[in-house]
Amino acid sequence: MKKRYDKPIPFGWYAVEYSSELKPGDVKALEYFGRELVLFRSEEGEASLLNAYCPHLGAHLGHGGIVKGNALSCPFHAWEFNGEGYCTAVPYAKRIPPKVEGKQAIFSYPVVERNQMIWAWYHPEGLEPLFEIYDIPELSSTDWSELDTYDWEINTIIQETGENAADLAHFITVHGSPAMPEGDVSMDGPRRVTEFDSKAHVIDEQGNVDLSGDNHESIHLVSEGIGPGFTMQRFSRMFDVVLMGTITPIDDQRVHLRFNFTVPREQSEGNAMMATGTVQEIVRQVEQDIPIWEHKVYLPDPALCDGDGPIAKYRKWFQQFYAA
Repeated sequence: MKKRYDKPIPFGWYAVEYSSELKPGDVKALEYFGRELVLFRSEEGEASLLNAYCPHLGAHLGHGGIVKGNALSCPFHAWEFNGEGYCTAVPYAKRIPPKVEGKQAIFSYPVVERNQMIWAWYHPEGLEPLFEIYDIPELSSTDWSELDTYDWEINTIIQETGENAADLAHFITVHGSPAMPEGDVSMDGPRRVTEFDSKAHVIDEQGNVDLSGDNHESIHLVSEGIGPGFTMQRFSRMFDVVLMGTITPIDDQRVHLRFNFTVPREQSEGNAMMATGTVQEIVRQVEQDIPIWEHKVYLPDPALCDGDGPIAKYRKWFQQFYAA
């Protein structure tokens, strides 16, 4: 069967798990980047991500592998590998085989923990990180709530989902926004910043969104992204909502999208309800987009009009993340 998309997986930092979901000694089998992977946390607390298969006889380290100190022990013959993918012990042999001794036997991904998540750097040619993601202050502040998380697996590619923010017309035609957003989009290297003022449906103090179209109010949005896999958005109305969006390629046809929301702990009951209504409205809009993403095709030379927004500018910016 012909693939719907013929684009490679873009390189960048990608969220692979929440930090709180990987305790010392935990081992998890994952599938991202079109590869089988194993994520583990050493007894000292360091997270590592490796390609999944043992170079000895091919066992999957994520299914039955055991953490021993700072190494992961294979479930088949107990060979041990550290977080850099080097074989550190073969318990029943007199020496480590020359084929793997002193060499990286399993590919290891650069990993950082930031914003309550574990991030892995992917590059199809194995290049070291070319940029860094930044900290979102609210996610480490006790003044802000615990994350309210949502996730979806979607049959699409990252470029398509990111184009959504540049496609201004769809906010009216798909989401029923009262007016077209107005603002600026700036792109500098791997960074993209969008700042919009727009009209939004009124949310009452019970958190209900008035979709009648008769009432609306102003909303200010600042969205910042670094690379293809990380965005941060601040919604400002009578209340504040911070959203960290992460999107990770499962393979070259599917993505894993996560939305993570936080709101101020100290706010009026009415503002808290309206913030909850805003989160629900954002989730509703994503779920309106998903069936379109899953059934559309990518047109390399679309018939754009003057009201579409900076779609061409976004596409030119995104090309830098394709290693080819």
